Amino acid sequence: MAQPSDPNVLLRRAQSFHQSGKLDKAIAIYRQLAERFPGNARLLFLLGSAESQNGNGGEAVRLLEQCLLIDPLDADAYNNLGLALETLGRHDEAMQSYDRAIALHPGRPEAYINKGLALHKRGFLEAALESFERALARDPGNAEQHNNRGNVLLDLRRSDEALASFDRAIAIAPGYAEAFANRGSALQALGRLTEALASLDRAIALDPMLAEAHNLRGDLLLAARREVEARESFQRAYSLNPRLDFVYPRLLYSKLRTCDWTNLEAQLSKLEARILRGEQLCTPFDSLGLTGSLAVQRKAAQSYAAARFPASSVLGPIPPRRGSGRIRLGYYSSEFRDHATTRLMAELFELHDRSRFELVEIDFGPAADDAMRRRVAACFDRFVDARGIGDRDVARLSRDMEIDIAVDLKGFTEDARPGIFAERAAPVQVSYLGFPGTMGAGYIDYIVADEVVIPAASRAMYSEKVVSLPDSYQVNDRKRSIAERRFTREELGLPADGFVFCCFNNNYKITPSTFDAWMRILRRVDGSVLWLIEDSPVAAGNLRKEAGQRGVSANRLVFARRMTLPDHLARHRSADLFLDTLPYNAHTTASDALWTGLPVLTCAGEAFASRVAASLLFAVGLPELVTNTPAEFEALAIALATDRARLDEVRARLQASRPTAPLFDTPRFARHIEAAYAAMHERHVAGLPPDHIVVPHALHD
Repeated sequence: MAQPSDPNVLLRRAQSFHQSGKLDKAIAIYRQLAERFPGNARLLFLLGSAESQNGNGGEAVRLLEQCLLIDPLDADAYNNLGLALETLGRHDEAMQSYDRAIALHPGRPEAYINKGLALHKRGFLEAALESFERALARDPGNAEQHNNRGNVLLDLRRSDEALASFDRAIAIAPGYAEAFANRGSALQALGRLTEALASLDRAIALDPMLAEAHNLRGDLLLAARREVEARESFQRAYSLNPRLDFVYPRLLYSKLRTCDWTNLEAQLSKLEARILRGEQLCTPFDSLGLTGSLAVQRKAAQSYAAARFPASSVLGPIPPRRGSGRIRLGYYSSEFRDHATTRLMAELFELHDRSRFELVEIDFGPAADDAMRRRVAACFDRFVDARGIGDRDVARLSRDMEIDIAVDLKGFTEDARPGIFAERAAPVQVSYLGFPGTMGAGYIDYIVADEVVIPAASRAMYSEKVVSLPDSYQVNDRKRSIAERRFTREELGLPADGFVFCCFNNNYKITPSTFDAWMRILRRVDGSVLWLIEDSPVAAGNLRKEAGQRGVSANRLVFARRMTLPDHLARHRSADLFLDTLPYNAHTTASDALWTGLPVLTCAGEAFASRVAASLLFAVGLPELVTNTPAEFEALAIALATDRARLDEVRARLQASRPTAPLFDTPRFARHIEAAYAAMHERHVAGLPPDHIVVPHALHD
């Protein structure tokens, strides 16, 4: 059939294709008409807009600029030119184009909306909020803009206001599934998890194909320890959008949480390959348990930091400071309460040399009033409650306080705030303790480690400069209380006789290869049992099933319920030998065991998280319990379990050395890390860039 020649008919057909998303067909007709009517500003506008939507940013800019030469008062062309410039990364020019559109037609919301979206994407949150509010002043009934405003407020940590924005969007458009999903995120940030889950369920009921809502629902269910349901949500999200950020690694992590290892090896190999090719975003914390490859962990961290927390220059460089007087240390965390990190660090805060260091606590965790919170609060000169303050404002406040060294105790763990450091909160920024791996971000200058967790040969795999402490990187609190209570084996569910292997690591750290080794050990040691923490009944059931498949009776696995820390430490006395996991070692759980006098047997891998137990064993004087291959690990476990005299000698040395071992000599550790801080500060004051620092052993003499 012959094509119509009437230009009005052709134009209507092209616009119909354009509106229905058939961009190639629309562009072909627009181009035909533009050739017939050269210099027609309207056709150039339509063609340029379609090219922009079709991903041809360069051609779109050329056409829209031609349009504006003909009609320099076309606000719509300036607006769409801004969109095209954004796709080319020409952000400043895009802002100028939006501003020109606004100047020409200040009463219309479109340019404000696009400017707000662009500003939000680049991290200019206050400016983005202002732009959306101006759009809403011109169109207050626009549900999508209330949703956009809520997203900015969420990023500004103004969660109550964000919730109100999402509620307004829903009041205007009750079927707005995306607003219900975002409302769930706001409720989660406010700690209202039951309501958050209900909001996500509503989003999914409205739009069952909304993969992001299923993914968010999975995260909430994991936090609630409803792992099976979480896995189902992640699986649904993955089936809807296999390329959705984080969903595939979250799916695998949820499987590890229940010790469901079906097809896990092949799935992990696929994940590693996708991460290395840059095809899959994986949260760096998830990567620690999913792979022991240092290269994969580094790539995961780099990709995540670049995508979610890129370095920002908005606040500009930090002006030079005199460098006289006390060094002002800022410790940043959400865990200044009864939590694993603070249980390790509390005594260090107390022992810091206050004649040399001023301490500032920047707390972005939930409100708490437990004994640990009160103990730690007394250690700091200044306190900042950063819970409701956006990342950029926390960084700005840190600069105003002239913090010299910002110590990030969270890294990429739960409730972390890496965006603070992306804004450059202090001249020197340090990653310590909370995240056992590289952050892959150029704005983190140093990582505190030791020569075991990061050997010199591995330094190049870390984006930070490495600070090597002399003994172990891990600080310990000598005031950790062990209950006086003496548990009997029977009340703990353990056999009265027989060898008790234990591992009190979280169940997600148990991999099939680790479990294979454990089961081979049990088969070789008659009457032995393996004592594990029960994270969930589902995980316990799966582990019992896996034991049976490996020829070990399920009743040889004993599961311990969680209890208070002093009682938990006391029950270590009923175990004979702690067996470590790989690739994610025991960290605090290993130092807990050693503190109680229970020997730990480990196999060292290549990544930081795979070498922590080795670091602790060297620092407590038991290097012979560090093995380098799974075969060595199994052989030594069997040898110690079948030679009671040999194991008793190891235990006796551990008990005798515990009061003086470097691992538990907190004053010694304080001198070492203070020497590291001083060296970092001296380099900065001297105008030198960060470099590797090795703190000498001689400091304790």
